[in-house]
Amino acid sequence: MRHFDLTPLYRSTVGFDRLAQLLDSVTGGDFDAPYPPYNIERLGENEYRITMAVAGFAADEIKVDVKESTLSGRGEKKAEATESDERRYLHRGIAARSFERRFQLADHVEVKGADLKDGLLNVDLVRNLPERMRPRSIPIGTGSEPKQIEQAA
Repeated sequence: MRHFDLTPLYRSTVGFDRLAQLLDSVTGGDFDAPYPPYNIERLGENEYRITMAVAGFAADEIKVDVKESTLSGRGEKKAEATESDERRYLHRGIAARSFERRFQLADHVEVKGADLKDGLLNVDLVRNLPERMRPRSIPIGTGSEPKQIEQAA
């Protein structure tokens, strides 16, 4: 993978720090870490869901955090039972290793909640645009009737 030096971008721009950090994180991202697999769905115009396959993890072994514009999901398996109770696996295909998966959130995207069901961790997101940023239609006047300003006597 190629590495890019973004130092000139930091030196010659003001107020675009987040863009440069995003480019840094994308170019140096964790492309070799496919675990856990995940889906990103669009549920509605402003609603999204991230689903991660975390089979074998209990709810108390998973932590979901939001810091600034980064959503991170972390899982850490608790220590196995004592050796006398240890299971003997002939094949162990269910991954039980710790993981951390990070997602960059766009501006005005908030986490509504998270739940764990049937080995899938669902994190629901919603985009709340401020009223001033929402698209709106501006009525166009005909200009034939000028408005008269009334003056109180």
